[in-house]
Amino acid sequence: MADTKQRLVYSIIEFLNQSIEDGTVKADDKESLEVGIQCIGEAFGVDPTDPEQAAQLSVKPATLKNIFDVFIKTREKTKAPGAASPAAESSSASSSKPKAPSPAVKAEAEKLKQKGNSLMTSKKYDEAIAMYTEAIALDATNPVYFSNRAAAHASKGDHLSAIGDAEEAITIDPNFVKAYSRLGHAQYSLGDYAASLSAFERGLALEPTNANLKSGLENAKARLASESRSSTQERSPAATTPPAAAATDSARGANNLSDILGSMGGLAGAGGAGGGGMPDLATLMNNPAIMQMASQLASNGGLASLMQDPNIADMASRFQNGQMPSQDEIRNLGSRFGGSFGGAGAGGAGGGGA
Repeated sequence: MADTKQRLVYSIIEFLNQSIEDGTVKADDKESLEVGIQCIGEAFGVDPTDPEQAAQLSVKPATLKNIFDVFIKTREKTKAPGAASPAAESSSASSSKPKAPSPAVKAEAEKLKQKGNSLMTSKKYDEAIAMYTEAIALDATNPVYFSNRAAAHASKGDHLSAIGDAEEAITIDPNFVKAYSRLGHAQYSLGDYAASLSAFERGLALEPTNANLKSGLENAKARLASESRSSTQERSPAATTPPAAAATDSARGANNLSDILGSMGGLAGAGGAGGGGMPDLATLMNNPAIMQMASQLASNGGLASLMQDPNIADMASRFQNGQMPSQDEIRNLGSRFGGSFGGAGAGGAGGGGA
């Protein structure tokens, strides 16, 4: 994200360059100002000729002057008198409100508004803004003039100015629903979806069936939800064990046991003692395949569950005392754990096959 100070400096440089271009600055002062702009840019690492920086730091379509104007208007509306008494505050508030114009002046203001509306239809937004401004100068008590000027500002992409006019319209008449629509649209266009949602909700509280406000509210909700999903996806999900993991481990344990018993049965059938006895412990321990399967059985948790079987527990106890299980016991266990290895082992010895 671009540094806030750099964005401010970039906007200041834009303002100063614009002041040189539009003649605000005298020709005699132009060179000095250009040197100052260069020094400011170098001090903050801002280069207005760099397209990449322009994309990151520019606040267009807003301008520094627009932002400052909105700040001044907001401060004037919220600034309270220093130590004035309630009576003095009431008197001050009354005197600050524009006086209602005469009917003749109101009629003239309406004509200017109509001209502004016609210019809006022709997409002559700057001229329309001028007409609405003249109408406001005659009658600043009509919220429609501010609301229409907000629409003109928004149409040319100046959403900050649109916000200022929409808020002024609401200040004049808090029940003027269209101003909430103008305000929400401007805030949405600037990416302030939470403020936009609030404006649409305030308007719907006054007119619940307003289609424009409903549509705007749904759009703001959708954008906020999209931002929330994007934020969630950036965080790595916690590792979880699938519900079937325990069952899978148990089955894997049974398969490993089946493999071990199958190997033992095969060794018994092919053993050097005539094909009917069990191999000794040393032979089993020296067999890599059996040791690997036994290790897997212990590591995947299958051994603990299998040892709950009383027959296997008894066989393990006798095995520890040096008593090797018989081949018949091996075959019985094999048939219980899904293996046909008992017959294969005997068949492999040549003494049990048909």
